[in-house]
Amino acid sequence: QVQLVESGGGLVQAGGSLRLSCAASGSIFSINSMGWYRQVPGKQRELVATIASGGSTDYADSVKGRFSISRDNAKNTVYLQMNSLKPEDTGVYYCNVDRVRMRSSLYYFNIWGPGTQVTVSS
Repeated sequence: QVQLVESGGGLVQAGGSLRLSCAASGSIFSINSMGWYRQVPGKQRELVATIASGGSTDYADSVKGRFSISRDNAKNTVYLQMNSLKPEDTGVYYCNVDRVRMRSSLYYFNIWGPGTQVTVSS
């Protein structure tokens, strides 16, 4: 079984910074792509940023230049550094793993974390 453990969410003033972390646990052999998504009440979940195993990244236009995604493959962990935060960044942030291969050669697909609240005050 694979589980995602998130940390780093909280309350911050506009212009401030937060760093989110998400660690995948289990007897993991490899993970292809990891990412962050966010959701606000009444709206669909949207992509924030993704990072492939080789380091290639993709960002939503609204966060380019402010957010930075990175990963530590040895720790099976993905990070999201959020700078110059705006009130519109407020929402529940979810960690996602696209595909994970266990050491037993078992595969898991589309795994989600429980979500962590990020609130940016004006």
